[in-house]
Amino acid sequence: MWTVAYSPNGQYIISGSHDNTISIWDAETGTAIGTPLQGHTWHVNSVAYSTNGEHIVSGSGDFTIRTWDAKTGAALGNPAAGHTGVVTSVVYSPDGRYIISGSLDMTIRIWDAETGAIVGNPLQGHIDSVWSVACSPNGQHIISGSGDETIQIWDAEVGAAVMSPLEGHMDAITSVTYSPDGQCIISGSVDGTIQIWDAETGTAIGKPLKGHTSSVLSSVVTNSRSENR
Repeated sequence: MWTVAYSPNGQYIISGSHDNTISIWDAETGTAIGTPLQGHTWHVNSVAYSTNGEHIVSGSGDFTIRTWDAKTGAALGNPAAGHTGVVTSVVYSPDGRYIISGSLDMTIRIWDAETGAIVGNPLQGHIDSVWSVACSPNGQHIISGSGDETIQIWDAEVGAAVMSPLEGHMDAITSVTYSPDGQCIISGSVDGTIQIWDAETGTAIGKPLKGHTSSVLSSVVTNSRSENR
């Protein structure tokens, strides 16, 4: 199992696996719901729910992105193709209109969630694989974490970097996310640390959080963390 995510209402969990499938689980009982979603031809590296909970998006080692009906498990449309490398991370924009993806091809792409068409040009600037992407709560910015040890902040509408890359980690950045209020960015790295950043200025807040003895592959922020900042 490579990736998991909760549905917006907290009733379901989805998981993407090395066996090329996605499974849906009852969050309370832990039982699988229906049969696994099949269609990818390689590992499923990232899954996410749409904000209204009606759709699931998945990114795979087969270089494609697929969208699924969360209720029936049916694939919607054809796979979205455009990346020239493994798709490592997929998320929905807060309004559900777009899907954002990151890839080993060093780019970030934006897709129309309804049609699967690519929106604009690829976001380019990293010099190594993009391992994680996230969208700000207001939908205005996209962040990406890369094997080049930096975080980029992008204008979601024009696709341009809004400031210099955020530097501080000593190895690949494998996880990036926003705080619920959008004021902070949190990153996890192969260097074993977690760093908090000011989303407006790009400056590190405090010292790296240390304690892990190996790579940090995922990070999340609760509402209480944001409110007590």
